Amino acid sequence: MEDSGKTFSSEEEEANYWKDLAMTYKQRAENTQEELREFQEGSREYEAELETQLQQIETRNRDLLSENNRLRMELETIKEKFEVQHSEGYRQISALEDDLAQTKAIKDQLQKYIRELEQANDDLERAKRATIMSLEDFEQRLNQAIERNAFLESELDEKENLLESVQRLKDEARDLRQELAVQQKQEKPRTPMPSSVQAERTDTAVQATGSVPSTPIAHRGPSSSLNTPGSFRRGLDDSTGGTPLTPAARISALNIVGDLLRKVGRFNKVKERVKDSRSGFPTFYEWSWIIGTGVQTRFLPEPRVRSVPKPNRWPSLWAEQQEQRWW
Repeated sequence: MEDSGKTFSSEEEEANYWKDLAMTYKQRAENTQEELREFQEGSREYEAELETQLQQIETRNRDLLSENNRLRMELETIKEKFEVQHSEGYRQISALEDDLAQTKAIKDQLQKYIRELEQANDDLERAKRATIMSLEDFEQRLNQAIERNAFLESELDEKENLLESVQRLKDEARDLRQELAVQQKQEKPRTPMPSSVQAERTDTAVQATGSVPSTPIAHRGPSSSLNTPGSFRRGLDDSTGGTPLTPAARISALNIVGDLLRKVGRFNKVKERVKDSRSGFPTFYEWSWIIGTGVQTRFLPEPRVRSVPKPNRWPSLWAEQQEQRWW
């Protein structure tokens, strides 16, 4: 279009110009055709390559689709298995929770039962300690009662021996009094004063002997003896030997009988006091009053009291030791 407005000087110049222009366009066309041919060839090659790639991609896509389908199936299977396992796990968890709740309840009950058992054990230990202490106290009282009974039995034996001796002395005093009366009737009294004194002593002894029963008491055995003074024993030996006694010996024997009877009366009074009182044993002064002045006094044996050890901070061990010692 631009060439249409161009002016030429001659026709030859215009012809040359258009020839050159035609050659230029022809050359361009040839180049364009060459490029088109090359493009077509390249496009064909590229198309073939693309087709190959497409086939590969389709093949791969098919493989991926099959793999996807397989994975989906596996996923469904896994989901089903997971649902089943989840439901089973939930059931197991609920069952375990129920078991845990029951176990906790049983544990609480057992702890409560253990506390009750501990309290009962403490109560039993306290009762055991109290029982052992009461048994110890009972044993002490039993020992004291046994000693007291033994002492009272010995005193009763002594009292019976004294009563037997007093009965023998009463009989002897009666015989002596009869002999003395016979001798006083046969012989004239030389000194009136001693005879009156002897008569008064005889009456005193006879009055003292009146408080004791005249029935004889059975002997317990040859081992039962009485602690009498030496003169009284000699008087008894002389009386049993059959030798006659002098008036002074008879009067002394009567005096001894009176003293023994007074002591027996005192002993009976103290025995009544012992039965009425709570102490159980007469005191030292009471024994001195029983025995009287001029006679050697004696002390009573104290009752044996076994001390009970105090429980330490291990009460169960102390209770076992006490129980073993008791049995």
